[in-house]
Amino acid sequence: MMGTGTFAEPTFEALLSAFGGDVVGLVTQPERDAGSKRGSTRQTGKGMGTIATAAGVAVAQPESINTPEGLEQLRAMRPDLLVVAAYGQILSKDVLSTPTRGTINVHASLLPKYRGAAPVAYAILGGEKQTGVTIIKVTPGLDSGDMILQESLDIAPDDTTGTLEAKLAALGSRMAVEAVRKYQTGGPVDGVKQDPMLVTKAPKIKKEFGLIDWTKPAEYISRCHIPAMQPWPTAYTYFHRPDKKPMRVIIIEADEFPVRCNEGFEPGQVFKDPGGRFATSLFVAAGVTDGGETRSVLEISELQPAGKKKMTAVEFLRGYPIVEGMRFGPEVLA
Repeated sequence: MMGTGTFAEPTFEALLSAFGGDVVGLVTQPERDAGSKRGSTRQTGKGMGTIATAAGVAVAQPESINTPEGLEQLRAMRPDLLVVAAYGQILSKDVLSTPTRGTINVHASLLPKYRGAAPVAYAILGGEKQTGVTIIKVTPGLDSGDMILQESLDIAPDDTTGTLEAKLAALGSRMAVEAVRKYQTGGPVDGVKQDPMLVTKAPKIKKEFGLIDWTKPAEYISRCHIPAMQPWPTAYTYFHRPDKKPMRVIIIEADEFPVRCNEGFEPGQVFKDPGGRFATSLFVAAGVTDGGETRSVLEISELQPAGKKKMTAVEFLRGYPIVEGMRFGPEVLA
């Protein structure tokens, strides 16, 4: 098994349960402390190394599996088959030639859609209603190998990248066992080629991707951007007040508000009571809709100012009552 993190753990445990002593080793990334630092929003699990040690399985944690040292550790395990899930490194031809039966990958998308490091987040960003898991044969190209198995899964309206990844991890663990059983028969394992015309990319998510673009429609911000950025890097913006320094704010929960505002509002402008029905809600003007005549509105229900705990909009407004000139936006306004 080659894998790292919470997506890989269920697959590793399923392989150990199904095949016991036939799991001859684990290759995983060196231990990092990013997930345990105070204030971190990254997911942490049991730890691949911890699972392996409890099962009496040999563990290798090279900085790079593609170095002579990494290859030596892998070859010492004498694997017939490599099962990869979220390992986090591109595998060289030398690595791929080590197992006698080849290498398969548990990929969290309906390939050929969303090839790359962050398929779950990009499925949500893309407004998909379904995603899934594909087991592929690993080739030198990025997630381009023949597909052995594929199953779909509905994306729930309240799914975030974190919750959806957990569902896909469970699905992938079952499918990985099914795929390995195909190899156990000793015969050839056939796969279906991916359609190159349907390929989309899902590159690594960076911290700055979390910054909210208030020129986007409120529906996109609430249904795609905010959930796709959870649990990391989170969707954030900067709160601008007259004569104050910009304050970073994480937006945790928000919905499109049915009442719209006129085009005179600026993207990111913060205001109260656009429809005359509420007095204690926090509203933000978002992208223009209806052919440019009105702006969509985002109603924020939960947020977290820098250095503060999570709070409701009502709690936020107690500390930061709205005055003219307040707005959300990038740290430096154009």
